[in-house]
Amino acid sequence: MRFRHPDGSTVHLAYCTNVHPAETLDGVLAQLRDHCEPVRRRLGRDRLGIGLWLAKDAAHALVSDPSALRGLRTELDRRGLEVVTLNGFPYEGFGAEEVKYRVYKPDWADPERLDHTTALARVLAGLLPDDVTQGSISTLPLAWRTRYDDGRAETARTALITLAERLDALQELTGRDVRVGLEPEPGCTVETTADAIAPLTAVGHDRIGICIDTCHLATSFEDPHTALDALAEARLPVVKSQLSAALHAEHPHLPEVREALASFDEPRFLHQTRTATAAGLRGTDDLGEALKGEALPDASPWRAHFHVPLHAAPAAPLTSTLPVLKAALTQLVGGPHPLTRHLEVETYTWQALPAELRPRARSQLADGIAAELTLARDLLTDLGLKELP
Repeated sequence: MRFRHPDGSTVHLAYCTNVHPAETLDGVLAQLRDHCEPVRRRLGRDRLGIGLWLAKDAAHALVSDPSALRGLRTELDRRGLEVVTLNGFPYEGFGAEEVKYRVYKPDWADPERLDHTTALARVLAGLLPDDVTQGSISTLPLAWRTRYDDGRAETARTALITLAERLDALQELTGRDVRVGLEPEPGCTVETTADAIAPLTAVGHDRIGICIDTCHLATSFEDPHTALDALAEARLPVVKSQLSAALHAEHPHLPEVREALASFDEPRFLHQTRTATAAGLRGTDDLGEALKGEALPDASPWRAHFHVPLHAAPAAPLTSTLPVLKAALTQLVGGPHPLTRHLEVETYTWQALPAELRPRARSQLADGIAAELTLARDLLTDLGLKELP
């Protein structure tokens, strides 16, 4: 979906396909047929943006076989789909029964991460629509915190500098400007936007910036205006933004709230949980840990890293952080010029919701994704953007 900003530039809205597990190129092609095109049809649009997630094997197949890449581009066109952004965070196994900490491997101190991201950039340059010259890739925020020391930090910095050089060469070769954004996430070396400033400044290249995930932003109790102003002052580009909402519990000390939260404690994904106290931010690596005894202070609200559907906040006594998303979006694209032109709805946890909230059929999932995109579209038009055909 494309929108015209009042300044005349085009803002792209997509949804991320990591909600549809696929590790191979054949699986990606099936996603387009079984999920993405049905979502487009529900929206009544001739064209729908998708943020592709390409696992290691799928990316390798595309970058090593030009005919396969051309075939994917042809299939996108045939189904009324377009790609300007990729989700480069998960490397493989994102559809496994248990993902948890595995999603943070390999990190930016491992050569596989640089190789994979380079491959994704080459693929994206071949998938961009003919009238689009800039693409974006979101990636791991350096590493999960427990494996990261000064030596690995320097290796990661060097890898990102090498990536920037490769992106420069890619533009010279193809005319396509591909940029990569570190995506701050609770529990990682770069947990907040503030944490991103020093390492990104050390890299010192405008093709390496930040991806703002509004669920992560909210989980860490960051104020969107403060965060984005600090990035602007540091002259760090917002490469893309993932529009998402976290789980919010206003009164976590109440038994009924604990019971409601427990229904979101599931085995596949990590649901980092945070609370803001007078002494600073406190947290646990997973929701289940927070619910055990006194692992987390409960005098103030809790937020959990659980991407809840944008249009369907959980029932009381829980809610979502949609207001944080709205505040961030206002600053991202509501000003005289957009801070980013790539927006992506990323709700990959549909099948991890409590059983009574999960879609029971493929058609219900398509309905839900279409509803999320409709909400995002309405937020953009309310900010003065005009939807394009």
